[in-house]
Amino acid sequence: MPTWIKICATTCVEDALASIEAGANALGFVFAPSKRRVSAEQAAKIIGQLPHNVERVGVFSNDSAEHVAAIIEQAGLTAVQLHGEESPEFIAELSARWPRGHRTTVIKTVLVDQDFTVRFAKVCNDYPGIDSILLDSGAGTGRTFDWEKAMPLIGNNGKRLIVAGGLNPENVGEAIRKFAPWGVDVVSGVEREPGRKDPAKLKAFVAAVRKAEQR
Repeated sequence: MPTWIKICATTCVEDALASIEAGANALGFVFAPSKRRVSAEQAAKIIGQLPHNVERVGVFSNDSAEHVAAIIEQAGLTAVQLHGEESPEFIAELSARWPRGHRTTVIKTVLVDQDFTVRFAKVCNDYPGIDSILLDSGAGTGRTFDWEKAMPLIGNNGKRLIVAGGLNPENVGEAIRKFAPWGVDVVSGVEREPGRKDPAKLKAFVAAVRKAEQR
């Protein structure tokens, strides 16, 4: 199965279309505090011009379930990525607010830091409402986490694994070979400046992912 590729922190239609042309499966829209943050109105305008088969992921951190649900509906999101300290109860409350007949995919971020082992085990065991776990070094840091430290702690947990944090066209192939993840997520590694994508880097990133899959 091809590796799922998400290009995060989309801020304009031009970048969204360039990401899709490069081969992205999903686009991320940041609603958490960030220099790449967009409003629900901005995201809706971009999403309105996208093919229906492209996933639209909203990135949130310690927001209210009511507010997240409102943005899902207003912007037309198909998934949420939770970067804060959201609890299983929060996810259950959010799930109860899905629009009728529409189930939104839930991605939970786990930072690979000194508390990673405990936090990762808790998310695996106590969060039945999530679909994927995203490993990151920290929102917007542009740095990789310690891959060698994280690898033996992950194991087969039954959740889809997404690797993020400092990925770029030069290192994403190695990340795929080490983790064999379900998906990868990139921001700064495909930008020409914060908040704006570089079409050449987008194409190089996707090409590096596909090349790594062939090995």
